[in-house]
Amino acid sequence: MTIKEIVIISGKGGTGKTTLTASLVPYLENIVIADCDVDAPDLHILLDPEIRSRENFVGLKKAVVDLSACTHCMACVDSCKFDAISDSIIINGMKCEGCGVCEYVCPSEAIAMKDTVVGTVFHADTTYGPMVHARLIPGEETSGKLVSLVRNEAKKEAEIKGLGTILIDGSPGIGCNVISSITGAEKVIIVTEPTMSGLHDLSRVFDITDRFSGKVFVVINKFNLSREMSIKIEQESKKRGSEVLLKIPFDKRMVKAITDKKIPSLAEKELFSEAGFEEFVKRIT
Repeated sequence: MTIKEIVIISGKGGTGKTTLTASLVPYLENIVIADCDVDAPDLHILLDPEIRSRENFVGLKKAVVDLSACTHCMACVDSCKFDAISDSIIINGMKCEGCGVCEYVCPSEAIAMKDTVVGTVFHADTTYGPMVHARLIPGEETSGKLVSLVRNEAKKEAEIKGLGTILIDGSPGIGCNVISSITGAEKVIIVTEPTMSGLHDLSRVFDITDRFSGKVFVVINKFNLSREMSIKIEQESKKRGSEVLLKIPFDKRMVKAITDKKIPSLAEKELFSEAGFEEFVKRIT
């Protein structure tokens, strides 16, 4: 069975990526929903899923000190390049990068590298299909690894239940979590805004997506705030071999739908219909 993945990303947070994802959900059939914005997941707020299970996510191993065996020789303190160990041989978990040098240099074997829980993975059910999402503990690393886990779990859900499409709310930016979000995806949708920073961020995201084989489309959110910048975004998209498929207007009704925790495309069908949302759905599926 072939499973198609549609990923929605953006050059930064707050462009409307999750709003678009949530709006697409009711228009797609036989889907698994995945929220890969693990640093700041919020798709569940609009979809209100019922949690079936939750599992701890173990990231990098981190140093743990057995103070009863420690001789305070300071070898670990002197060797740590991240200043993660105090003079009293206390490990700062937020600074520890799990490199293991402290364990290697400790003559009394008082330090060991141990698995550390840095997040949680959730399996849930929504009105529109199963959902997999996760939350990374603020300040922790390995978001890319957690994104990959969410995608793999979503694929398992799709295979078990015979569902042909995975809709992914990807990570914002251009880091490793974004790469983990789009690797192997068939279609990638970039959400941007009609501003100078939006155009700049779009160009940086194109630099990433150009390295992958997935078909890339663009959505301009709040396009009517600057029609001049919207035209420049369309020109940049065309230059990069992509196409602007949808232009969503800035409208207070959208804001109200979101603050009321309603899916915008359902709460404001007329607004989305005028924007050509149905045709957009056909083009990406």
